[in-house]
Amino acid sequence: MGLSGRDLLLAGATGLVGGLVLRRLLASQEFDGTIYAPVRRDLGLSDPQLVQLRTDFGPGSGDLQLSAEIRGRTARPIDLYVSCLGTTIRAAGSREAFIAVDRDLVLRTAQLAFDNGARHAVLVSSVGASRQSGNFYLRVKGEVEDAVEKIGFTRVDLIQPGLLLGERAERRPVERIMQKLAPAGNVLMQGGLSRYRSIPAETVAAAIVSVLGQQVPGVFTHRYASLSALAALPSR
Repeated sequence: MGLSGRDLLLAGATGLVGGLVLRRLLASQEFDGTIYAPVRRDLGLSDPQLVQLRTDFGPGSGDLQLSAEIRGRTARPIDLYVSCLGTTIRAAGSREAFIAVDRDLVLRTAQLAFDNGARHAVLVSSVGASRQSGNFYLRVKGEVEDAVEKIGFTRVDLIQPGLLLGERAERRPVERIMQKLAPAGNVLMQGGLSRYRSIPAETVAAAIVSVLGQQVPGVFTHRYASLSALAALPSR
């Protein structure tokens, strides 16, 4: 079936990976559907295939408003859900604020997409994500993965990159330092450690667009090698 005639809900369109996914889809010769993007601020893009749903992401009535707006704009259900939402504890300001974005907001938008017809979900998570992890960040990511799997999607693609390489709108000083050290670090990560290699955000975005056209049901996890292979598939 590919991407032709399919609509999607893209959460996190203002972020590094989400912005790249958005632009790739709009430039794709295969994708001719509509992208619904819940956003707090205008994306600065004008395209007939893009519908920006302005929201403060408040729970409860805000979710109902988004759902009503989606249904009011289309006579057909959404097919796909992509979450590129993510922050850091430093940027969020506290663990509670981090959870509000990386867990609660992801699950709310995933449920919103499911309730409006989506049966294929793509979730940007992190390598090492596990609800059993002793690391708070990775534990939350793992909890979200498990929760999204239980919503009822026919297919779930879990995107687990290492350090993302690319220019962000927000300042992340520690990440900038790590990005500079990334090439040397990647050389040292061989065998089973290769999954932890840093990876360009462009590669991750290309991989996401690639999996959106796949139909086999199930739960699929994609790390460095898989993401690189998916990104290398011919684009249309």
